[in-house]
Amino acid sequence: MMRDVLNIGVIGYGYWGPNLVRNFAELTDARVHTVADLNPKALETVARRYPATKVTTDAMDLIRDPEIDAVAIATPVATHFSLAMAALKAGKHVWLEKPMTETSMQARALIDEAEKRGLTLHIDHTFVYTGPVKKMRELVRAGDLGKVLYFDSMRVNLGLFQRDVNVIADLAVHDFSILDYVFGQHPTAVSAAGINHYPGTPENLAYITLFYDSGFIAHVNVSWLAPVKLRSILIGGTEKMITFDELQPSEKLKIYDKGVSMTTDPAKIHDMRVGYRTGDMWAPKVDNSEALLVESRHFVDCIRSGAKPISDGEFGFRMVELIEAATASMRGRGETIHLPSNHNKTK
Repeated sequence: MMRDVLNIGVIGYGYWGPNLVRNFAELTDARVHTVADLNPKALETVARRYPATKVTTDAMDLIRDPEIDAVAIATPVATHFSLAMAALKAGKHVWLEKPMTETSMQARALIDEAEKRGLTLHIDHTFVYTGPVKKMRELVRAGDLGKVLYFDSMRVNLGLFQRDVNVIADLAVHDFSILDYVFGQHPTAVSAAGINHYPGTPENLAYITLFYDSGFIAHVNVSWLAPVKLRSILIGGTEKMITFDELQPSEKLKIYDKGVSMTTDPAKIHDMRVGYRTGDMWAPKVDNSEALLVESRHFVDCIRSGAKPISDGEFGFRMVELIEAATASMRGRGETIHLPSNHNKTK
């Protein structure tokens, strides 16, 4: 029998863990029961901020605790698989940070384990829970943009250099998740160029191109070596175009009534075949709720209802598969990597 208030255990209180604990603490039908971290100073902070929350330096103590219903894992990616598998085998629902696992084989094993046990497996791809990205999906799916032509993203800043993942797994995965959620298509091939400027560290800069059967194309530029922080997306369609600037304090999303048309009319054969149309720009109203709070509520609702999360295990698997393909292409100096066709369907 499910409890009135779900008990959640959080493993990892470093960079992202505090955000998880803060948002889970806001829920009325769930509470943070225990936080585990190897760093005693981090646990001192938890005890000071959340006196009713238990703390431990042993993640397995948390996983084995029969009072805990769900486990959220915010640790380095190398530990994701072992911790998540242990939690699932202990009968816990699992929230797992992105990227889901180091390999797609590990991701598939977690999906199979969760399905076998009837447990919720949620992957934290926070962008798909933001108001602007939801609005982009709504506009694209309604056909407001006409035929979508391209997606162009720049996600660059100075640092933070990661020790365990390259810049594709750290930054480009955000754009992979937005593409999957907004357009409902999976690329058929990927080509990437990137470089590691500092021996012994992961690649810090990459340019990734994703190819789709529909003729749509996506380009993603990610870097830890830019002098400024930029977070921008352009989406072009035949009828309308979208810009999304994540760093703007307001009006992050703008829609331009601009498009391109091509004529094959013989009477106009001597004119330009491509015509341009310009119109107004407007900024639609979007939900400004904190995405992580929206996502936390969604996770708990899915546990209670048995529904699949928007960013479920299969979603996380597709992201890991794209990271693997883009990384393989990058290490092959732009070699085109073809992706399995079983994902190439509208979702």
